[in-house]
Amino acid sequence: MAKMSSDPLVIGRVVGDVVDHFSSTVKMSVTYNSNKHVYNGHELFPSTVTSKPRVEVHGGDMRSFFTLIMTDPDVPGPSDPYLREHLHWIVTDIPGTTDSSFGKEVVSYEMPRPNIGIHRFAFVLFKQKKRQLGCVRAPACRDGFNTRNFAQENELGLPVAAVYFNCQRETAARRR
Repeated sequence: MAKMSSDPLVIGRVVGDVVDHFSSTVKMSVTYNSNKHVYNGHELFPSTVTSKPRVEVHGGDMRSFFTLIMTDPDVPGPSDPYLREHLHWIVTDIPGTTDSSFGKEVVSYEMPRPNIGIHRFAFVLFKQKKRQLGCVRAPACRDGFNTRNFAQENELGLPVAAVYFNCQRETAARRR
């Protein structure tokens, strides 16, 4: 009998659809509008995620640097995600003792705009072997992005932290 996992990243299929299984070795917090914390599997409205969040790395040191990727593996819709993944944000060279605003934005933040169904938006953090200093190139297209391939091409290895939220199109009734 297979062992059931209680890991929310496995249950939410972020492990599997976006990344391979990994052990979290640093803590990362993601906060929108200074008060909306991202927790695995919780729902945020598109109207609360319009501007880039504050992403803090806890557990790094002065010599460590991190790369952050935000992606949507459910494009155009969760039942047929043939454009998987859609890239929303890449920040590299985030110093291990600060937040993403100190990193280098390689791909600018694009707000989530899910049209069909409930989408997962994953923040995946990788520890860099060294400072990238402009070595990471932005992908040609946001659609069809592959977090695993990107990590491999940039020698990032497995993630060190990840968190995701759910988001779906807001209707007038849901905004009340």
